[in-house]
Amino acid sequence: MLIAGVDEAGKGPVLGPMMVAGVVMEEDRLPELAKLGMKDSKMLSPVRRNYLSAKIKEIAVDFHILEVSAFQIDEMRKIMTMNQLMVVSHSKVLEHLMPDKAYLDAADVKEERFGENVKQRYGAPIEIISKHKADAIYPIVSAASILAKVQRDRTIRDMEREIGVPLGSGYPSDPKTKKFLEMWINEHESLPEIARHSWKTSEQLLEKMWSSK
Repeated sequence: MLIAGVDEAGKGPVLGPMMVAGVVMEEDRLPELAKLGMKDSKMLSPVRRNYLSAKIKEIAVDFHILEVSAFQIDEMRKIMTMNQLMVVSHSKVLEHLMPDKAYLDAADVKEERFGENVKQRYGAPIEIISKHKADAIYPIVSAASILAKVQRDRTIRDMEREIGVPLGSGYPSDPKTKKFLEMWINEHESLPEIARHSWKTSEQLLEKMWSSK
């Protein structure tokens, strides 16, 4: 039986893409993940995440990382909620992996509803277990969380090198992120392409700039 885990990194940041990652393995090989010491990616150091990411790719039957850009998020949010976008993204990842059973980190206040919505969207026979904090409960979801986090961090660092300015984590609460956005808006009188224009942080910074003119 093929078992998958799916999780995201970057749902909340104002800068950069969201990554939704999935890992699929033979059921009898799942203990190998537990032996490696899988944890929620946020509980691991960058060095440990990078090490585990390579190990996961070695032992998995397959993996898939869906990148949803800031622009795509803004466009999709015109026609659906963020929860609906999460349903679409998770089902797309499952379509690549085609497991018999999947564990999801629920992106909805009602975890069972999220699982049912993904199952309906997916359309093929599948057993889905959807739980809050699944990345801390199921090693296969921890593995997906690690792949998503490593890929997003690499993408942010690539963007940083291209722009030549520290971007921080991309979260609205990060002083480096806020400083970059304020500097860019003051210089260009607009938001950068890598920013999520539909986020309140973006709207507030633009309003602040225009009110000071």
